[in-house]
Amino acid sequence: MDDPQILHSISELTNEEHDLLHAGETSGGLDDTQRTRLKELQVEIDRLWDLLRQRRARRHAGLDPEGAQERAAGTVEHYQQ
Repeated sequence: MDDPQILHSISELTNEEHDLLHAGETSGGLDDTQRTRLKELQVEIDRLWDLLRQRRARRHAGLDPEGAQERAAGTVEHYQQ
């Protein structure tokens, strides 16, 4: 997946996330299925941003960005800031 494809996927997932949040606001909250989907979207968006950052860092270091790999959700979600 190249950078434009990653950005496109992030955009699509973010749009779905916003739609879901808006639906929850107008209906008085999210049900269990919607909450689960919202969490899935947030994790996948984080994973894609991480992949994009890896690709940019590799490119900046003179390495092939294709060497970047999407990391496991547990890895991305438990970064220490």
